[in-house]
Amino acid sequence: MDGMAMTLRLTDDETEALRRAAEAANMSMQEFARAAIREKASSWAEQREAFLQAFVADNKDLLDRLAQ
Repeated sequence: MDGMAMTLRLTDDETEALRRAAEAANMSMQEFARAAIREKASSWAEQREAFLQAFVADNKDLLDRLAQ
């Protein structure tokens, strides 16, 4: 597998929640955790992009003045 290795330390409650969720999804705990990380990262990137687009639109006049 390509990539960097990482150790993730979870509390007992977090481990149990991960185990239950992975089991319900018929996935390994590792598969479930990696999918959750990808989903969260994608969602965060989409939210960030939407915020930046709204910020630029809402502050167009100010940004135009600063660019001069």
